[in-house]
Amino acid sequence: MLRALEIRDMLIIDRLDLAFQPGLNVLTGETGAGKSILLDSLGFVLGWRGRAELVRSGAAQGEVTAVFELSSGHAARAVLEEAGLPVSEELILRRVNSADGRKTGWVNDRRASGEVLRRLSETLVELHGQHDDRGLLNPSGHRAILDSYAAIDAELAATRAAWTTRREARKALEAAQAALEAVRAEEDFLRHAVDELDRLAPMPGEEAELDTKRRMMQSAERIREDIVRAAQALGNDGAEGTMANALRWLEGASEKAEGRLEGAIAALTRAMAELDEAGREVEDCLDALEFNPQDLEETEERLFAIRGLARKHAIAPDELPELAATLSGRLAALESGAENIAALTRAVSEADAEYDTAAEALTEARREAAGRLDATMATELAPLKMERAVFRTEVAGGEPGPEGRDAVAFTVATNPGAPAGPLNKIASGGELSRFLLALKVSLSEERNRGVTMIFDEIDRGVGGATADAVGRRLKALAEGGQVLVVTHSPQVAALGAHHWRVQKRVENDATLSTVAALDAGDREDEIARMLSGDTVTKEARAAARALLAG
Repeated sequence: MLRALEIRDMLIIDRLDLAFQPGLNVLTGETGAGKSILLDSLGFVLGWRGRAELVRSGAAQGEVTAVFELSSGHAARAVLEEAGLPVSEELILRRVNSADGRKTGWVNDRRASGEVLRRLSETLVELHGQHDDRGLLNPSGHRAILDSYAAIDAELAATRAAWTTRREARKALEAAQAALEAVRAEEDFLRHAVDELDRLAPMPGEEAELDTKRRMMQSAERIREDIVRAAQALGNDGAEGTMANALRWLEGASEKAEGRLEGAIAALTRAMAELDEAGREVEDCLDALEFNPQDLEETEERLFAIRGLARKHAIAPDELPELAATLSGRLAALESGAENIAALTRAVSEADAEYDTAAEALTEARREAAGRLDATMATELAPLKMERAVFRTEVAGGEPGPEGRDAVAFTVATNPGAPAGPLNKIASGGELSRFLLALKVSLSEERNRGVTMIFDEIDRGVGGATADAVGRRLKALAEGGQVLVVTHSPQVAALGAHHWRVQKRVENDATLSTVAALDAGDREDEIARMLSGDTVTKEARAAARALLAG
């Protein structure tokens, strides 16, 4: 809800402080007094695109501040949180326009871009008038308006979920088809490579083992002769026999040596054990060096085959088993591809059917709501002297999407039998104003909660009982909320809960616009002026009192 609007040096306003209230707020004044400047200034602080030159002549800069009251669940809070701006019950927007055209905005004393201001404005204010292209006259928003009126959140959620499932199923199928085509393009290579790898069947670490074995066999003949000599030198005919004799001789003499040989005998015994261990190791080595020349040939052939295949695929030999598994998997995917494609195709069909069911339920809910809205509109149009006009909410087929496959458009026919068409193409200025008002009154109260609605001369072209009906609809719309209406109609002005008069004055050869809050007596004067013009008659005053009393 808009609580305050402060304007400094904007166009013909030098200083203006307005405190708006809940309910119906009316602004009146002669043509050219500056009522549109108020809306231009409010649009400026809300980030709307409007006039390029706004700074009052002679001023260094113009400035507008708007203060809004936010309820606990107001949609503006989410915008503030997303933008990282302070959130509280009071929202203060301030924007400065320098004389050179630079614009700077603040939200709760924090710098903010024009885009953030515009996003906030969508949750704070709705402007309706004969040239409204942001709201009800914009066909691109009609479906969202109908959905809000219909309160079909469950159907929308089901359709969005089904659309997501459908999109993911189609994506998976397309990816599988593309992968299958890519594999088919290299089928001959895969079959040949997998067959070659399977026949060779390389093992991790095998290349290093084969290389070691090959080098051992190649050097075996060269070292075997020395190892045999060493074995002979260690055996019974060599060191072992000599040490055994020495041990036997020492043991025979030890009794007479009075213990002097015990250390030598112990050391020799240990040496004999070590010598025996060395002999066994040498024998084991000789056994290992025994090989068939054909083994060397076979080892070299396999080693060269592994290394050659690794070079062919430009990888290390130890990576061949992993490559074999990868290529085998791709070949298996090719062989099972048709089955996988069939399963994914079934999943797409099931997702399509689920989406069709959800979208059809959403369509039915929209059509039912469209009928209710049309009936409500007929009820609202009659008091506005448009009982012969026909309002229709058209729900037609459209492109499938996450919110269904319906195209929604509000159409009107001003007379029975006349062709229907878009609101802004068929209705005249006065008719359009009444259509917009009736539509706004008919829409869900939940949609209007927390939003300040502004009607800019929406009653133009109507008078008498029709103007009174317009005023009463505006008053009803303002109950529990806030409506600002710029009007030239005394019938509408008389129904306002709060009344401001906009007027011009000349000061030091400069034209300035002022806005004054009117008390009961001032209201009677203003409404009498609206009824009779510059010369206020007794009859006009009496009529003004009657309007205010009614």
